[in-house]
Amino acid sequence: MTGQWRTVDIVLGAALAVAFGAVFQAWNVLWIAMQPAFVGLPPMQGFMYGIWLLPAVLVPLVIRRPGAALLGEGMAAVASALFGAPWGLLIIVYGLMQGGAAELVFAMGLYRRWGLPISLLAGGAAGAAAVLLDLVIYYPGWAAGFQVLYAALVIPSAAIVAGLGGWLLVRALSRTGVLSAFPAAREQPEV
Repeated sequence: MTGQWRTVDIVLGAALAVAFGAVFQAWNVLWIAMQPAFVGLPPMQGFMYGIWLLPAVLVPLVIRRPGAALLGEGMAAVASALFGAPWGLLIIVYGLMQGGAAELVFAMGLYRRWGLPISLLAGGAAGAAAVLLDLVIYYPGWAAGFQVLYAALVIPSAAIVAGLGGWLLVRALSRTGVLSAFPAAREQPEV
């Protein structure tokens, strides 16, 4: 479904994004606390990445409007920065890149495909954007094997947690009736 954004679309998208910004802050603390566990093989921590990409899939699955992935992930990143993310304002660049990558996948489906396959692809694309940024900004000195291992963990984590998780969350929320004002609740769920 495409068309004009309604006020309720913007409000819900922003609310979900801010809520995930708060979740991100907790996840940021956990990420940093877990780093010593991965000191021997730092790329292994990539399996934890997917939670940061959930708004890039969840918000467009609910709102079903062009730009929803950018809104969701971008605003969640802004909220995370405002809540004190340890990566500062750079997190906003991440949010825009990750949301943009997911947005491209939904655009490839002409904003008409909202099933599990497109959700998995959108999550994986957001993960690929994260990997690209991380390897350029934070880990350019890693050996090629470390970089490949990191990508091999982050991208599936994003596809599973953000793609599958977002899709399942929308289905569960739709059954409760809280999404009754949105296309996600009115359309037959795709698999």
